Amino acid sequence: MTATNHTFTLHGPGLRGARRPRVAIVGRAGSGKSSIFRAASSTSTRHERLAGEGQAYEECLVEVGIDQISLVALPAIDSFHHLDPDSSVVLKYLLWGDSWPAIAEHEVHQPESVFAAPDLLLMVMDATALERDLELALELMQLGKPMVFALNRMDEARAKRRFINVRALAAKLGAPVVPTMAHMGIGLADLFSTAVRAAREAKSGHVHVESCPISPHITAQLREIGEIARQPDVAAAFSVPETLLTLQLAENDDYFAQELHAHFPAQHSALLAARAAADAALPRPLADEIHADRHHRAALCYEAVSRPGGEARPPRWQIWADDLFLHPRWGFVGSLAVFALVLFFVFEVSAFLDSLTVARLIAWAEPWQPTDLGGVLGRAILDGFIGLAGIVIPYMIPLVVLLVMLEETGIMHRVAFVVDRGFHRLGLHGGVALPFLMGLGCNVPALAATAAVTHGRDRTVAALLITFLPCSARSAILLALGGKYLGGFGVFALFMLAPIVVSLVGKLLKRRYPETTPGMIQEIPAYAVPTLKTVLANTWERSRDIVTIVLPLLVAGSIVLALLGHYGADAWINWGLTPITSWWLGLPVVLGVPILFGILRKELSLLMVFQALGTQELAGVMDTTQIVTFLVFLTFYVPCVSTFAMMLKLLGWREAMYSVLLSIGVALAVAAALRWPLELIGWLGG
Repeated sequence: MTATNHTFTLHGPGLRGARRPRVAIVGRAGSGKSSIFRAASSTSTRHERLAGEGQAYEECLVEVGIDQISLVALPAIDSFHHLDPDSSVVLKYLLWGDSWPAIAEHEVHQPESVFAAPDLLLMVMDATALERDLELALELMQLGKPMVFALNRMDEARAKRRFINVRALAAKLGAPVVPTMAHMGIGLADLFSTAVRAAREAKSGHVHVESCPISPHITAQLREIGEIARQPDVAAAFSVPETLLTLQLAENDDYFAQELHAHFPAQHSALLAARAAADAALPRPLADEIHADRHHRAALCYEAVSRPGGEARPPRWQIWADDLFLHPRWGFVGSLAVFALVLFFVFEVSAFLDSLTVARLIAWAEPWQPTDLGGVLGRAILDGFIGLAGIVIPYMIPLVVLLVMLEETGIMHRVAFVVDRGFHRLGLHGGVALPFLMGLGCNVPALAATAAVTHGRDRTVAALLITFLPCSARSAILLALGGKYLGGFGVFALFMLAPIVVSLVGKLLKRRYPETTPGMIQEIPAYAVPTLKTVLANTWERSRDIVTIVLPLLVAGSIVLALLGHYGADAWINWGLTPITSWWLGLPVVLGVPILFGILRKELSLLMVFQALGTQELAGVMDTTQIVTFLVFLTFYVPCVSTFAMMLKLLGWREAMYSVLLSIGVALAVAAALRWPLELIGWLGG
C-alpha cells in the first residue's frame, strides 16, 4: 500500500533545520490565539517562562508542507502604552529573545533557557472588534519584524452583518491578512502557508511597508527625542528599533525611560526637556497625543476597510454543515454520526456482503477434505484465496470506498480537526480517527488507510495501535462465546478492555517513539461532491497492493499450517505451546493448535476450539476464568497473517516483527492480569 503522493511547489530553499523560522503568535486575550496554536500544535509542546517570570509561553515544531516553523504562543498583550510587568516581559522577548542588551544585564530576572527572538509575528485580530486590535497592530509594527495577520472570528462578524475588505486591510497594513475561523479550523492552512511565504520573503530582503504612518504634526514634535534614540551609545545599549524607542521614550515613564535615566542621565534630562517643549506645542500632552493619534489612525483604517451590511453569505446548508462538523461544542455530534456510519458498514454492510460471498465460498469448499498431499496443498491454496476474498469483498472495498468519499467531500478533514486533541493523548493527530474505526471491521484496510493519512512516527504508532482493535472476526468470537457464558455485562467489559489497552500501549510507545512529531495543520477544504472517476481511482490506488502483498503470505501461511496438520504435528504443537497455554494462561493444552492456527484467520479459531475440545459446550471443559482468559488473549493476540503482511509493507521487517512481539506480550500480560485475580476470587469464594 502506498501513501497518497502530494506535490509541493518549491519557492526557494526548504525552511527546515537551521533555516527554520521562529513564528510568534501575538494578540489580545480572547482573540483566538490559543485556538490557532492548539489547532497547529504537535503532540508535544515545550512550556517555558520568559526570563523566569511572567506568564508561560508554549512552543512546538509545526510542518507546513515541506517546510517547518517553530511556533511560539505568547501570553496576551494589550498595548505598549503604559507597559505593565507582564506586557514588558513579552515585549522583551519580541525584541531580544534570550540575547538581552546592555541596559538589561543588571536585571534580577535573566533568561533561564534558550529562546531566540521571533523571525515573524503572527498577530491574531478579532474581526468583531477590529478597531481595537488595529491599535495593537500599529504598535507591533514598530518592532520592524515581518508580520502576518489572522483576521479571526469571521463567522461571528458575518453574523453581525459586518463586512471587512481583506485585501484593502492588507494594503493598509502592508502585510498579508488571512481570514480565519480558528475554532473550526477554517483558513488555518492558508494562514500558515502565508506565514511561511512571508518568512521566506523576509530572508530574501523583501519587507512590507505600512500605509498608516504617524501624523505629521506629531512626527515634528518627536524629532528631538528621535535624535536621542539615534545616538550611537544609546542605540547600542538598547538594541531597539529607532521608531519604537522614540515612541516609548516619548509616551511612557516606565521601562525604557527608567533605563535611560539609569544609564544615560544626561540624555534623560534632554528627554524631559524635549517632552516639555512638545507638551507646550501640542493641544494635549505628548503622551496623550500619541495615544489619541494611534486610536485615530486605527479608526480611519477600520472605516476604510469595513462597512455594515455584510458580504454574500454562504449557502445555509454549508453553515449548518460547519456547525455540525466543526462547531467546538456540536462538532462531536457530526463526528459521532460519521463514526456511526463506519460502524454500520462494519457490522451491517460488510457482514451482509460476507454472508453473500465469502460464507458461501467457505460452505462450497467445506466438503472437500483431501487426505493426499497434493489435495492438501490444493485445499491450502484455495483457503488462501478464500481468505483474501474474505478481506477484499466485505471489508476492503466498502470501507476504502467510504473513506475515499468522506475525504473527497471534505467531511473527513473536519472530523480529523474535531478529534485531533483527543488523539494527542496517544501522541497522534486526528487524521487517524477513521482508520481506527475501520480497524473494527478489518485491520488490513485500516492499515492501508493509515498509510494515506500519516507518515513517519505517526504512521508507525498508529499502525501498531490499530492491531489491538478487535476486528469483526475477533468481535464475533467475543459475542459468540462471551454472550453465551459471560452474559451481556461480561461482553461489554471485554470490549471496554480495548480502549484501555490501546491507551496504555500508546503511553508505552511514547517511550519507544519519543514525541518529536511536528505539529500538523489540519486543512479544511471546501465541501465537494465526489466524482465516480476520482473515487474509483483513489480506491484502486489504496487497494492495489493487496494481491501482491497479502495473498502470497496468506497462501504460504495456509500451506504451512495445512502441512503441519497433514503430518500429524498437532500433538507436537500443543506440547511446544504448553508453557503458554497451560502454565501461563491456565488453559487446556489442546488449545495450542487453535491459538497458532488463528493467525491465518481469527474466525477459524472458534471452530478449531470446538474440534480440539470435542464439544461445543465449553462450560463442561472450561471454567469461567479460563473462558475469560482465552477470549482476552485471543482479542489482543496477533490479528492474522494478512495484518502482518500489511505491517510488513507499511513499516518494514523490523517494525512488523516488533508488532508481533508487542501483540504477543500485551496479550499474555493482559490475560494473566485478569486470570490471576479471577482465580484468587474463585479460590476465596470456594
